Amino acid sequence: MLIDTYGRVATDLRVSLTDRCNLRCTYCMPEEGLQWLAKPDLLTDDEIVRLIGIAVTDLGVTEVRFTGGEPLLRPGLVGIVERCAALAPRPKMSLTTNGIGLKRTATALKAAGLDRVNVSLDTLRPDVFKTLTRRDRHHDVIDGMAAARDAGLTPVKVNAVLMPGLNDDEAPDLLAWAVENDYEMRFIEQMPLDAQHGWKRDGMITAGDILESLRTRFTLTAEGEDERGSAPAERWVVDGGPHRVGVIASVTRPFCRACDRTRLTADGQVRTCLFAREESDLRGALRSGAPDEEIARLWKLAMWGKKAGSGLDDPSFLQPDRPMSAIGG
Repeated sequence: MLIDTYGRVATDLRVSLTDRCNLRCTYCMPEEGLQWLAKPDLLTDDEIVRLIGIAVTDLGVTEVRFTGGEPLLRPGLVGIVERCAALAPRPKMSLTTNGIGLKRTATALKAAGLDRVNVSLDTLRPDVFKTLTRRDRHHDVIDGMAAARDAGLTPVKVNAVLMPGLNDDEAPDLLAWAVENDYEMRFIEQMPLDAQHGWKRDGMITAGDILESLRTRFTLTAEGEDERGSAPAERWVVDGGPHRVGVIASVTRPFCRACDRTRLTADGQVRTCLFAREESDLRGALRSGAPDEEIARLWKLAMWGKKAGSGLDDPSFLQPDRPMSAIGG
């Protein structure tokens, strides 16, 4: 299993399938985009499936989340999901997406074995969406979420980041809309993972701000730590249930002590934390002919060195050199 020196066991694997994205969200990357990874640097479909297989059959991973960039841009995605669904034991599989391609892929992904999706949607207002993402695709995201729900990729979780002066007043509207459409709303504090390194703690919309705003319209009842487990989101029951809302307070209420995640980048690097500045290379071992046992050993070694926390509260904290789009959310 993947255990660290603090006794945490990683059973949740986040796999970035590509660093590319078809949006240009202001809190993630510059308008002109980034220098994408060269195709030879990316893991092939076979390499991805092999690494996931090692994680599941040899290292105790029970959940796999496909991320990006935008994972729906990966041509072989459906096939990767189908092959991973055939692993024994079968992992739970989910996908984090901007939703633009879901309308055309949701049914195929469900048939391949995907269990559910997380969709990013920061606003209900098309004009604000265009400002935030620099693309006029709001209707595609809305349609994609409905297609995912109708295909049975449930619960559909909606991830929103609130930005000062843009959508910071929308938390109650977003939650009301999610309840009406039977989605689970999750608000995420903006994290220091932007390519521009423009993140600032001052002025950030915090978990406290979000909850204060939601309580102007809803009665929220804390679900409790026993229900939360290792999940990154603190959850509240909305108006007595059955709907729930989550808040991921990565900055102001870090949950590192219960972290159960290990991360694989699109170019085959193990990351022990979103905010890590170090990576461990598995792609090189794969391509040099290393057997599964050696790759598993390298992965264990990487996770053994996981730090106690993200370091966000340390005055000397430095953002990772690689942005969110490169390392996977």
